[in-house]
Amino acid sequence: MSTTQQRPLNGVDTEALFSTIEAVRQQPEAAAFRFRVANRWVSGNHSQGRFPGFFGAGQEHIHATGTVVDADHPEVLCGTDAGPTPAELLLNALAACLTAGLGNMAAARGIELRDVRCQVEGDIDLRGILGLDESVRNGFSDIRVTFEVDADGDADAVRALVAQSQARSAAYDVLTHGTRVTVDVTSAGRSDG
Repeated sequence: MSTTQQRPLNGVDTEALFSTIEAVRQQPEAAAFRFRVANRWVSGNHSQGRFPGFFGAGQEHIHATGTVVDADHPEVLCGTDAGPTPAELLLNALAACLTAGLGNMAAARGIELRDVRCQVEGDIDLRGILGLDESVRNGFSDIRVTFEVDADGDADAVRALVAQSQARSAAYDVLTHGTRVTVDVTSAGRSDG
């Protein structure tokens, strides 16, 4: 008896994807994940984020690759331009989440992707951040996402993939449905030592 292993389509192991879906269906408690970021101030507007690991599928996990992400502001916004702004990193998180979803959805539907490009733009009015106008929000007023997709599916199939990715994107959900955020201080003041 021989088994035929399918090659990953679009870099996605669809057997593992469908097995994961079934495992979560059978054990809903395995769906509870907690992701973490550890950020440390460097100087001025510059900080560095690290990703120490996460909890998921009932256990702790450490990322295979250590990653450090610098964030800063450009000189025109009183920074040193040592990295993208936090707002740009947020836009990238949205793009990355939608793009990953598109890759998974395409593989699950047997559609081969040749090239996927995602452009995201967001509009911010600094009067809110700077406290100059209380009627202006601090964050993005509008965000626009545009995909260019070269795939073996027709235009309607590609639009359906993007729509499904949008419907399942955690980053899109956070931005469009709001999420409770709690901010606390565990220590304050002078550190001796």
